[in-house]
Amino acid sequence: MNQTTENKGFLVAALYRFTTVEDPAALQEPIKQLCDQLRIKGSLLLATEGINGTIAGTEQDIHDCLQGLRKFPEFTELEHKESRSGDMPFYRMKVRLKKEIVTMGIDGVDPLKSVGTYVPPQAWNALISDPDTIVIDTRNDYEVAIGTFDGAVDPKTKSFRDFPAWVEANRDAIDKPKVAMFCTGGIRCEKATAFMKQQGFDEVYHLQGGILKYLEEVPEDQSLWHGDCFVFDQRVSVQHGLTEGPHVLCFGCRMPLSEADLERAEYRAGVHCHHCKDSRSESEHKRAEERHKQVLLAQKRNEQHIGDSAG
Repeated sequence: MNQTTENKGFLVAALYRFTTVEDPAALQEPIKQLCDQLRIKGSLLLATEGINGTIAGTEQDIHDCLQGLRKFPEFTELEHKESRSGDMPFYRMKVRLKKEIVTMGIDGVDPLKSVGTYVPPQAWNALISDPDTIVIDTRNDYEVAIGTFDGAVDPKTKSFRDFPAWVEANRDAIDKPKVAMFCTGGIRCEKATAFMKQQGFDEVYHLQGGILKYLEEVPEDQSLWHGDCFVFDQRVSVQHGLTEGPHVLCFGCRMPLSEADLERAEYRAGVHCHHCKDSRSESEHKRAEERHKQVLLAQKRNEQHIGDSAG
């Protein structure tokens, strides 16, 4: 590791690959060992349908890790997107076995058999500006709340499991010939578009590489994106150019909070915010307050506390 790489902070790689994995459990330990040897931190999910997750480390270590992952026959065509973080955005490395690498909970939805048409970031603006296109944000409500595309429909789902039910309840409202869908890094849309095709929608499109690729490649002065993009690590959000955004997570409810939210009377660092002050019990608030005290004490000792709320 050279000093130049250290000064750049950490490279963050969001990765996934839908593929057939005969025995995910047999890959769990070798992948964990690969990441540990390279001082990589983050979270990876393994299932019979593939791999998904986000990892962080120095630039060289991340590139070595990706190279190592692609040596597994199942992951030779692994997709990944890169961004940067000034601080390590994860506390540990986890490789977990799951039933699905992105949980929809519907049997028979297979992106390897049928999926929407990929649209590169450079062509996305034209598609979503077409009056014959309905644009659907497949992310959850707390993600949509801090940023989305012009004119996008917000399903207001609490989890991706809710998306099929939303489609069923809103079939009549999806009344344009073209359906354009997007998500953070592209993986949710693999399943969402496969599901839409299964439901009989013909012209289904999705943003290739997701919002992250769009924010990386499309200049801000040409962008139809407004706000910030929620990410599932300690950065909380990123902006155009994939620079770190201003949001922090509420420790009480894990909702992303803007700078304006931090000024509200309901906000108490490490304890609660306007989303959860009245919806959580006093005992829950007291536990959060005690945990936050331990975080502050660890920071004074220049230690990293596992429960650091980042806000």
